[in-house]
Amino acid sequence: MSTDTNLILEAEGIEKSFPGVRALSGVGLRVRAGRLVALLGENGAGKSTLMNILSGVFPPDAGTIRLDGREVRFTSPLEAQTHGIGIVFQELSLIPHLTVAENIYLGREPRTATGLIDYRRLNADTATVLARLDLKVAPTALIADLRVGQQQLVEIARAVSAEARVLILDEPTSSLSAHEVEVLFGVIADLKQRGVGLVYITHKFDELAHVCDDVTIFRDGRVVGESRFADLTREAIVRLMAGRESQELFHKTPAQLGAELLHAEAVTLPGEGVGRPFLVEQVSLTLHRGEVLGIFGLVGAGRTELLETLFGLHPERATGRLSIEGRAVEFVSPADAIAAGLALAPEDRKRDGLVLPMSVAANASLASLDRTLRGGFVSETREAAYIAPYLERFRVKTPSLDQLIVNLSGGNQQKVILAKWLATGPKILLLDEPTRGIDVNAKREIYAFIDELAGLGLGLIVVSSELPEVLALADRVLVMCEGRKTAEFSRADATPERVLHAALPDLAALAS
Repeated sequence: MSTDTNLILEAEGIEKSFPGVRALSGVGLRVRAGRLVALLGENGAGKSTLMNILSGVFPPDAGTIRLDGREVRFTSPLEAQTHGIGIVFQELSLIPHLTVAENIYLGREPRTATGLIDYRRLNADTATVLARLDLKVAPTALIADLRVGQQQLVEIARAVSAEARVLILDEPTSSLSAHEVEVLFGVIADLKQRGVGLVYITHKFDELAHVCDDVTIFRDGRVVGESRFADLTREAIVRLMAGRESQELFHKTPAQLGAELLHAEAVTLPGEGVGRPFLVEQVSLTLHRGEVLGIFGLVGAGRTELLETLFGLHPERATGRLSIEGRAVEFVSPADAIAAGLALAPEDRKRDGLVLPMSVAANASLASLDRTLRGGFVSETREAAYIAPYLERFRVKTPSLDQLIVNLSGGNQQKVILAKWLATGPKILLLDEPTRGIDVNAKREIYAFIDELAGLGLGLIVVSSELPEVLALADRVLVMCEGRKTAEFSRADATPERVLHAALPDLAALAS
């Protein structure tokens, strides 16, 4: 047991197993008052599993958790919260059809003298918390009407409002704009001044210099390093995470462009309660065989909505003209888009890309069920034979094809989604934030897959909020701001400064 007087929370010898997976093998973590410890490791290293244990989501199989030196065991997130431990999950845990205020204070609503919810105070308190995070949405707005980045900030607002003594942040910036990240860093600095201990899971190393004091590194469910952040180099961190030397740079193969695959003209999607008339406004683009078209923009730029519209998700509202290989097409559903050779890997993989209670094989074959049927029913034998080569191609780590997809790491879940769509034999692959929440080595694998698929003659459109990723992958870069296309650059002309200039609302008009 530690004698560190600044120690708030200590975990020691924590073990946890799931069916077919040993997630944690005797790991530990120390959280100190007024300091932030970064918990680093590849996808599947066990980071989120430990955080779920510390926040009461599920119990450990073995080990000890101490709060202020006293042993505790949480049986629910509410019990952990009562003891002052808050968490912002990587995967959103909000209730879509409740308001922002109702989500933030769920279970802690202020009451009137008669015991009813005091909505006036609830909304006023919420407005104060939202202002602290510079989140310009109404307390009465429904979560379902917010974009992913705004929902992420609501998650953070909920944790901050609880005045937690220990705050766990699991990939908190994965959907945030640069400005929102700066605001979050300011909130973290304020929390440190108040003596709050923080745990921060991230794969974005450039964030560590702004917020990090201590580092704990996981690999394969074990702790492989603990240090002050100032004593570790970036290369040392990557080496400990991966168990091998870093090869961080991605070297893109020069593009061999073929014929035009996709032409979209004046694509428009009206807005509904989002503060502007159009989510996508008069956007035109082309895509060739063997080309990677990168789309960059800040949160709310309309990137996701553009991909959804191209994929036939908004047929009643969207307008514009599409042609595939020179032939005009009109999609009234995603099924039409799939039949025409399009595939979409969505931004929110757990909500939109997977069916969590189903197996790896069932998820991977969902988009190509016709290849797995026998007598009108899915044949498990035929399913496994058809889908296994695609899962092997993406090096999906799973004990078996029967493993539930929910038990895989985020990186492996993403690979299953890519395998699912490659199994349909697409011509055009739409990738929305394909490396969101993925560690540096899994990210490199995804980059290599994208490069390989382009070399095979597919056309790929890659949306990313990480500018270095777009610049590394894309042959051309299309920039969006507030629903409009504000600039387009060749790979040679796409400098960070020019792309950001076109993406910022105040400057985009000057770049167009």
